[in-house]
Amino acid sequence: MTELNWGDAEKVAAARVGAWRETEPGGAIVVFDAGGPRIAVASGVENLSTLKPFTADTVVRYASITKHAFASLVTAHNDIIGLDDPLGRHLPELQPPLAEVTVGQALDMTGGLPDVRECLTLLGLSVFTETAARPLFEFLTRMTRLNFPAGTEIFYSNTGYRLVETALECRNIFFRDYIRRQGETLGVTFDAPDMWSEPVRDLAPGYWRDGEHWRLSAAGLHISASGSMTGSAAALAAWVQALMTERGEYAGILERLAARRYLADGRPTDYGLGIRRVQLGNRTLFGHGGSHPGYKSHFLIDRESMTGAVIVANREDVDAYAMAMDVMAALTGENLPEPATRLPDGLYVTANGPWWIEVKGSSLTYLNNSDTLYADDDGTAASHSPTSPARLRWDGNAITGEIGHAEHRFLPADPEPVPAGLQGRWLSPEGAMIVIDGTDVIIGTGPVKRRMPLTSLGRGRFLFSLVDGPWTKRILLHRLTEDRLELVLSRARMIEYQRLA
Repeated sequence: MTELNWGDAEKVAAARVGAWRETEPGGAIVVFDAGGPRIAVASGVENLSTLKPFTADTVVRYASITKHAFASLVTAHNDIIGLDDPLGRHLPELQPPLAEVTVGQALDMTGGLPDVRECLTLLGLSVFTETAARPLFEFLTRMTRLNFPAGTEIFYSNTGYRLVETALECRNIFFRDYIRRQGETLGVTFDAPDMWSEPVRDLAPGYWRDGEHWRLSAAGLHISASGSMTGSAAALAAWVQALMTERGEYAGILERLAARRYLADGRPTDYGLGIRRVQLGNRTLFGHGGSHPGYKSHFLIDRESMTGAVIVANREDVDAYAMAMDVMAALTGENLPEPATRLPDGLYVTANGPWWIEVKGSSLTYLNNSDTLYADDDGTAASHSPTSPARLRWDGNAITGEIGHAEHRFLPADPEPVPAGLQGRWLSPEGAMIVIDGTDVIIGTGPVKRRMPLTSLGRGRFLFSLVDGPWTKRILLHRLTEDRLELVLSRARMIEYQRLA
């Protein structure tokens, strides 16, 4: 039987939340076993206007933790929508290749579906720009490119959950109704508002720091079941504990969500249906995280010891996953992995195409997605991320290996001047325009016009950094032909622009 270190876990949890001052936004950690909560610590405030202390009952946005709860609704209706069904069967407005992605691929991150939020960024729309469900769906029906062929890679995207939710709503099955009922069954309160601006009872504001001051968070995107759930740390712990113990109507749900999923060639992945599989020493933990502007969350379950941890916070600067791993390592006595510094620092790019990485110590950035690299026994540096798995090594001339289960060979960047032929105005089919002026790219108009310097990687590829509220996006500009270019982020790799005469 596993000997658990509850005292050590409480010390670690208290130390992590103790880093948040009592006059700042905060968060809570709840650690539980099959019998219920064993540890609950919190610090900071839930509202900077009232300075009301943050507690385990403070209501926050769970963000992408929503995914596994939505997947539990989907799998409960397999007579209506099957995991092997192509999306086009339920949403005939979609065009190929999006229509050919299966429901399972849409939910397990192997579908290559472009992420709506990152697509909007590449069209120059801010995180604060409000959008509604129907126009977003119509936007998706105009798409004719995936990030990668379905089933060949894995990389995070919220769009699959948005589309499957739309399919269920066409059958009058609504996630918000479902999750509210689940809360009532457990004696807690859950909600799932579609819009950020919709009032939610007792919801704590989220905050981000602009360098000197705390700012109220906001987001305009119609949220969808990819990240709409709200609730407290205590409520989330009750739900996750019910899944873990398979109590009553929850029997078998976690098994279905955490079951192995596979690429088209049969290779297994570590992402199920809204559930991540991660290693902590000799243990396999299951969980998921969430990130909205100003909110962070994560939960982890150890099915061997029947324990788990929940972290929620209403501040942008929280690494909830690292905190959850710290607490579970202290509880179980397992060792955390060691960060790796086996790769030379620098910017690297493939010989052709839009794929680039940057290495800084143990940090890997791939198409703007950042992960920590860890030292594996086989001599590689690995990310250990289920949705952006990387396994890389230095061969003396290049960094080689896999990212997202796709093979790559990255060479040191070979900068070149911005060519004269790139200058001028470029228009997307959606009506967005960018301007290349000298060594800068310009996006936006009037008082929201932004001029950003281009950093060359070589062979018609350039990076620029776009600051959008709490987020900074490093976007790749990739020239495809004399008159076509694309803008690329890790979750959206298919937004094209054409030269304006």
